[in-house]
Amino acid sequence: MRQPSELHWAWVVAPITFVTLVASAAFRSVPGVLMDPLHMEFGWSHATIGFAVSVNMVLFGLISPFAAALMDRFGIRVVVTCALVAISVGSGLTVFMTASWQLVLCWGVLVGAGSGSMSMAFVATVVNRWFVARRGLVSGILTAGSATGQLVFLPVVAWITTHHGWRTAALTTAAAALVVVPLVAVLMRNHPADLGLRAYGATPEDPGPAPHESAGSSAGRALRVLGDAARTPVFWVLAGGFAICGATTNGLIATHFIPAAMDHGMPPTTAASLLALVGLFDVGGTIASGWFTDRVDPRYLLLTYYTLRGVGLAVLPSLLAPHTTPGTWVFVVFYGLDWVATVPPTVMLCRERFGPGVGAIVFGWVFAAHQLGASAMASGAGVIRDRTGSYDPAFYLAAGLCVIAAVLSLSIRRSRKAAPAPVPVTAGTW
Repeated sequence: MRQPSELHWAWVVAPITFVTLVASAAFRSVPGVLMDPLHMEFGWSHATIGFAVSVNMVLFGLISPFAAALMDRFGIRVVVTCALVAISVGSGLTVFMTASWQLVLCWGVLVGAGSGSMSMAFVATVVNRWFVARRGLVSGILTAGSATGQLVFLPVVAWITTHHGWRTAALTTAAAALVVVPLVAVLMRNHPADLGLRAYGATPEDPGPAPHESAGSSAGRALRVLGDAARTPVFWVLAGGFAICGATTNGLIATHFIPAAMDHGMPPTTAASLLALVGLFDVGGTIASGWFTDRVDPRYLLLTYYTLRGVGLAVLPSLLAPHTTPGTWVFVVFYGLDWVATVPPTVMLCRERFGPGVGAIVFGWVFAAHQLGASAMASGAGVIRDRTGSYDPAFYLAAGLCVIAAVLSLSIRRSRKAAPAPVPVTAGTW
């Protein structure tokens, strides 16, 4: 296969993937902003609206490994296009809702399935197929796409809702997903072999996955991969650590930071602004983590991330106050840098231990554990708050879980085939 003398098409696929992730993340900004308007117009309880979000969260994780298998069978372009359409339809149909079950169908099922098809398994699939060199860096940049989308659309959705109503905001997020479809259809490619190329930075020792490796039912393949992976202790270690990652990010901080801050007298607008800043610093932290993953043992990175995250959660109750303090700003910056920094090293470990052919599907199942952990903590922290009158025990519990995740990460044995240094790039490729 030929190698290009100038721009490798991987550097076209990667930006398209990033833009797609940004657009698909638009809806992630919607539930928190639209919860009160829906409650006021329809009289639905916060529990009912929260149930729709919970369904979305669970599907967001469980769809991921099946989407990775579908990408192997039908190609990235087809699956991503269908997922974007599902998000657009699910968000757009909400303007016609009259009953709460329709909210669950639109927000929970359609948007959950669509966004789950473009979650972290999508990132792993693109990285594993198109890159040998710079895998960690690219996975970090693409992972940041989701956080970037939420950061970009959160103030936009809030402003539109305030000035033009929640229906206009829902249609805006629908349009954001739909407008990316032509880019995916025209520029996305399923595999380097489609263009007569090898993966970027491919070498004889690591040529990247061969095209069209899978056959048979995509759902069946995803389940077979799970069955094989589940027989290995390393899968449960990775899944357990990532479940704790989800519990301490999406489940606890993303869901309960604002009400926890309000318990200490902080205005909700201030708390929301702090949470938005967490998303801002998340972008830099994830890209930096990808850069480090190309150079540092990913187990040590996970050990560091989980340990520092546990320290942050342990001190958070003492930092919350009616007004922001220097300690509050330190926590926001620190926790933002650490938010999804765990993704690039976890993707790398899945690929090393299970191979490039099924590594993305295995990571899809590991990511499903992430979302299940997030869902459990989202509910559990609320129960703790109701029974104790404080979120402090939930923060301390999460800090302890981070210690467990750090120990689990260090216990992973790296594959003997793992390269300790970045793969050199062939001269003349870019």
